[in-house]
Amino acid sequence: MKLLFGNKNDDLPHRLKKQDPAAQKIFYDRNVKKFLSVSRSYISDVYQAEDCIIKAFCKIFRSIESFRGEGSLEGWARRIVVNECLNFIRSHKTVFYLDDIHPEHLEEFEEPRLDADFDAQELLNQLPDNYRMVFNLYVLEDYSHQEIADLLNISVAVSKTQLFRAKEKLRKVYSQQQRTLLHEKR
Repeated sequence: MKLLFGNKNDDLPHRLKKQDPAAQKIFYDRNVKKFLSVSRSYISDVYQAEDCIIKAFCKIFRSIESFRGEGSLEGWARRIVVNECLNFIRSHKTVFYLDDIHPEHLEEFEEPRLDADFDAQELLNQLPDNYRMVFNLYVLEDYSHQEIADLLNISVAVSKTQLFRAKEKLRKVYSQQQRTLLHEKR
């Protein structure tokens, strides 16, 4: 079988910049499931998440010229997906951030151990949008609290508070799921 890109995938960005439909299909097929998972971690409604993915792929293919090869193509594209999700949330919902806990009072807690019945997407869907956005940006996208604050136009303290509350809510929901599973197995 002949390789489409020779021995390396280095040719893919070049072909994408030439608007090669075959390269676009390859890039889409390689990434659509991953990017949909990213989108679903921000947007609970599957149809709205799919809409964001479609818009993100359009932006990726339209703005591929701005990819300079600094870092991975997938990482660059993932950032576009995240930004598209954040834009959707901003334009369709009102998100309020409350700053009534001082971050210095936030205590770390032991993370729950996960088992085979764990459904991360189900847990994330139970978070309010503001918690989920900060949680995803911090935990999944590795943004700093300062970057989150700048992106969402909130203070660093609010970012830390929202992350704390998201973790607390996830811990409570996960514990409830585990109790329910134990009860069902009896």
